[in-house]
Amino acid sequence: MFSLHLHTAPAWRGGHDQVLYTVMGLRSLGHRAELVAHPDGELRRHAREGLDLIPLAAEREMDFRAGMRLARVLRRMPPDILHAHDPLAVGMASVAISFNSRLPPPRLVATRRADVRVKQNAFSRWKHGQVDAFICTSDATRARVVAEGVPEAQVFTVHEGIDLGRVDAAHVIDVRTELLLPHGAPLIAAVGALVPHKGHSTLIDAMRFVLPQVPDARLVILGEGELHITLDTQVRQLGLESHVRLAGLRPDVLSVLKGADVFVVPATHEGIGTSLLEAMACGLPVVASFTNGISEVIRDEWNGLVVESRNQRALADGLVALLRDAKKRQRFGAANRARVEAHFNADRMVRDTLAVYRLVMGRDH
Repeated sequence: MFSLHLHTAPAWRGGHDQVLYTVMGLRSLGHRAELVAHPDGELRRHAREGLDLIPLAAEREMDFRAGMRLARVLRRMPPDILHAHDPLAVGMASVAISFNSRLPPPRLVATRRADVRVKQNAFSRWKHGQVDAFICTSDATRARVVAEGVPEAQVFTVHEGIDLGRVDAAHVIDVRTELLLPHGAPLIAAVGALVPHKGHSTLIDAMRFVLPQVPDARLVILGEGELHITLDTQVRQLGLESHVRLAGLRPDVLSVLKGADVFVVPATHEGIGTSLLEAMACGLPVVASFTNGISEVIRDEWNGLVVESRNQRALADGLVALLRDAKKRQRFGAANRARVEAHFNADRMVRDTLAVYRLVMGRDH
């Protein structure tokens, strides 16, 4: 089976890892898989050895020029499956297929990662109408897609997965020395793009209530995005410069996680993030805001603590509870590692994705 994968975003996100895992995993199973990605994006720079990317990406929802360029690619190398991994890619793929009316069209598969309502303009309705199957990364996202009117038979849940070998191979470093933090300071880690729905502003506010109870605690936020200046200003206005570090993008995220004590997910809505799974694989306990996607991974008082979204005091209480209880941290961390091994590994994700392709094609390959 030949699948052509599309991802248009230039900045690095957790979904990029999932695309690479999918492409390389399909190849390891003997299937042809190629990748179309932003010519100047991070995905191109992170591509695995032996993977030649086709440089192409849409810049807006209705980018007919990009769609026509993709149509030429489809004529040159017609795939069985065209898999769009982000919203702009769905539009680009739909336009390309419409320009290739003389050829048998590939089956169009679209990934939905976030439990959010899609735009309801005419073009959005048209492009999603071209999709043969939706792959959702959580049951909550699947329910959202079905609620939007897509027949249940066209919507599948395939939970994200990670490469456990890559996690285990990451070097253990002295994180506190590396980040110029006090030796032995309790360390909270958060990973994610600095965008509104990730909830970093609530997390920074929460530190005001953590520090009176755990004065040596430090928070490191790994990621970049549109809110960097806003969040940096918030840290300074609250006088938290010594306790909160906006560390930006780092190539050694896994090494940082291995040196942390607690992982926190303060998002207001989320699918099942790659960063969360990696933290779990590192054996970290988790404090997470309640979102439908995360609730499928973290069970309160079993492998983490789940608190009310947008509630800085509740978030602070959860962080303090874990920072003060080493035995609970150890128990939650062990449960998280076991859960990822059993349910959220990349091999399982690739096999489940391939099963969707086969159902869409209507025959085995």
